[in-house]
Amino acid sequence: MDDLLAARSQMALSLGFHIIFACIGMIMPFFMAISHYIYLKTGKEAYKKLTVAWSKGVAIFFVTGAVSGTMLSFELGLLWPKFMEEAGPIFGMPFSLEGTAFFIEAIALGFFLYGWGKFHPWFHWFTGVVVGVSGLASGILVVAANAWMNAPTGFDIIDGVYTNIDPIAAMFNEAWFSQALHMTLAAFVATGFAVGGIHAWMIRKGKSKDIHIPALRISLTIGAVAAILMPLSGHHAAKDVAHRQPAKLAAMEAHFHTEERAALIIGGIPDEATQTVNYAIKIPGGLSYLIHGDFVTEVKGLEDIPQDEHPPVAITHYGFQIMVGIGMLLMLVGLIWLFGLWKKAPYLHAPWFLALLALLSPLGFIAVEAGWVVTEVGRQPWILYGIMRTADAVTPMPGIVYSFWLYVAVYLSLSLIVGALLAKQVKALDKETEQLSPKTS
Repeated sequence: MDDLLAARSQMALSLGFHIIFACIGMIMPFFMAISHYIYLKTGKEAYKKLTVAWSKGVAIFFVTGAVSGTMLSFELGLLWPKFMEEAGPIFGMPFSLEGTAFFIEAIALGFFLYGWGKFHPWFHWFTGVVVGVSGLASGILVVAANAWMNAPTGFDIIDGVYTNIDPIAAMFNEAWFSQALHMTLAAFVATGFAVGGIHAWMIRKGKSKDIHIPALRISLTIGAVAAILMPLSGHHAAKDVAHRQPAKLAAMEAHFHTEERAALIIGGIPDEATQTVNYAIKIPGGLSYLIHGDFVTEVKGLEDIPQDEHPPVAITHYGFQIMVGIGMLLMLVGLIWLFGLWKKAPYLHAPWFLALLALLSPLGFIAVEAGWVVTEVGRQPWILYGIMRTADAVTPMPGIVYSFWLYVAVYLSLSLIVGALLAKQVKALDKETEQLSPKTS
């Protein structure tokens, strides 16, 4: 493993872990706030206990997200010094604002965790809402910085020097809205189905239904609504990519040849040597329609893009197919769930359906990881699209491979610790609620 591959692998590892912690940390406060609201309106003790339990989970992921996010910020400077030297003054604003949002989130979370019985009930609830809003703002701001790497703007390059810097234009670049919308919905889907799947499994095991049934309804309903909206945001994002990054789109679709009536490819194994896709389902004109709104308009293929600007096609294509496939599956299950709620269908609490929800619980995060693979690998060979290559930005210092293996050990240890803490919280919740009487639940 050379230093470039080691540096890229370390960033991929760090981002892959952090995105899970960040998504849960962004979305769980909203579940917590909804449960708290119901408790304040109804006085049902079960919702208070659920709110307290979820708040402990929020605290766990806030800490782990803060640690992993801090590590990522250091890695940007240590692994990619050339990039940070040139780009730091341009896209630093969203990072600084993210720090402010993080500061507000930390204060609000402290108020919420230790505010039971000390604040007015509705002010206490409001602090929980602030945790969610500020956490969501943090995520959107970080995504805006990443979007700038895909759509660099807000500066001019004169004689190799970055001048006329406009941080506002850089932050609100052409890609920020589509990426932020898609990522936000993905976080709601992944967290909603993951949390819902855990509670569904606990219901199937006969654990504290007074707690787990409301938890399932809150989390999965939100996840289902977000899953139904995902194809709309995905379509908007794909059209944006087609306009700005035709090489990425071509890699996503394994679209090698520029042609009219371009087919939409489902599945398949790309062969870059022969520029063909084997074992794929092809819908004639489908790609042309999705990108241009008609079945005829030409779509640019990889053959018309310089070879040294091609992203890795197979990895990008597989990541895209996994993301879309999981997204469609979760949308279908989400529709079934919402229909069942509407009709008060008994299958919602049937053992087979609860087991299905439990099996689906990790899929949202697998789709999130696949989506980030598409975003980051599909941008290669550029770290700053069309301006700076990744190979030119990596640190000249040797020995990055040792740093990579150290980070592997750190993140695996952190994940095991988080998993153990969450398991402990679930067991504690069941123990606390076993004695809940029908009158209080």
